[in-house]
Amino acid sequence: MDKLTEIIAWKRREIAQRIRDVGEAELQSFHHPDRAESFLKALQTTKRLAVISEIKRRSPSAGEIKTIESAATQAMAYAQAGADCLSILTDEKYFGGTLADLESSRQQLSEVGFTTPCLRKDFMIHPIQVLEAANAGAAAILIIVRALTDDEMLHLREAADLAGLDALYEIHSEAELERAVAQNAKIIGVNNRDLAIFKTDLRFSEELIPKIPSGSLAISESGIWNGEDAKRARDAGARAILVGEALMRAESVKDLISAFHSA
Repeated sequence: MDKLTEIIAWKRREIAQRIRDVGEAELQSFHHPDRAESFLKALQTTKRLAVISEIKRRSPSAGEIKTIESAATQAMAYAQAGADCLSILTDEKYFGGTLADLESSRQQLSEVGFTTPCLRKDFMIHPIQVLEAANAGAAAILIIVRALTDDEMLHLREAADLAGLDALYEIHSEAELERAVAQNAKIIGVNNRDLAIFKTDLRFSEELIPKIPSGSLAISESGIWNGEDAKRARDAGARAILVGEALMRAESVKDLISAFHSA
């Protein structure tokens, strides 16, 4: 069993007791068309390479990355350093995050006037997780194409649309890109890390991003450590990069985000 299959199998067991029918009215109660925290708009409106800064305590590939005082403190550091959006891991078993990390981060940001949109980064398989994301203040959810059937992806996307959340479709192959495009994905991220074996190579972005339709916003995810890596992603056509480990380990978050923005 590869790692992604293992994680998805665990996630299905983890949320089994929380699964229930999610009504349209429940989801629509979070839909505010004039909300300031639009994930897609935040990435579209900047002329520079956008930076999605990720809060990630640990991972199956890197092990323990950083012990942090709180997710909210890290979120503030990212926002103050100029991050365009945040990605907050809410998987506990493999990544050390919780839904409370997302909720506390959004609350802290709001209290000081930051509208930095947040992605709920988790292994999403059921609309109940979309409802949880909306309730915690997320502006977007992740849809990992490799991990889901077309119907499962569609149900997540429909729930996100009802709740006013954006959906980031994550791909790692041309076949997965075709499946995302078939669902009219507005945001497509190329994960440079193969989630089956957790090996990373920026060539995945260089090969796949040029094939993403112009109507979709392209993101390069994982394996980006410095301005040179960011430039490779931008040269491939990425409008944004998603960076976790490098920023979590950085001596100066502000300097590294600045280097990414300048790519």
